[in-house]
Amino acid sequence: MTVSQMPVEEGPEKKGGKKRLLMILVAVLAVAAAAWFFLLRDTAEGEEPVEPVAGEVVPLEATQVNLAGGHYLRIGIALQLVEGAHELDGSAAMDSMISTFSNRQLNEVVNAKSREELRKKLVEVVDHRYHGEVMDVYFTEFVTQ
Repeated sequence: MTVSQMPVEEGPEKKGGKKRLLMILVAVLAVAAAAWFFLLRDTAEGEEPVEPVAGEVVPLEATQVNLAGGHYLRIGIALQLVEGAHELDGSAAMDSMISTFSNRQLNEVVNAKSREELRKKLVEVVDHRYHGEVMDVYFTEFVTQ
């Protein structure tokens, strides 16, 4: 007696499983490619981030700040906004300025190097508080006594 082998047919589960796996793999690759294109492309290609374009300069009213040792500083600033920035309220910048310069030693604010370091610190704080809409801070008045 001869036994003939009948071909075994694959059930629908096996074919559907391979197709489903292939579709999931293609979908994952498509999502990864889209994420790279929209999120990581500039940094992956080594391109420099685009520098913001300067917009309007908004001067703020000068104010007096108490320094250490009974001295004071009369300081005025102007905010350099980025192009397209929305009109902003200067109160957060004034608060940041007062916090940055209050109770500093007189020699710290009159020394050009220290003053520039304080200005850079103020720029960082103001930039953060205005969510990137302020790109620089200029002194418009700076008088100590």
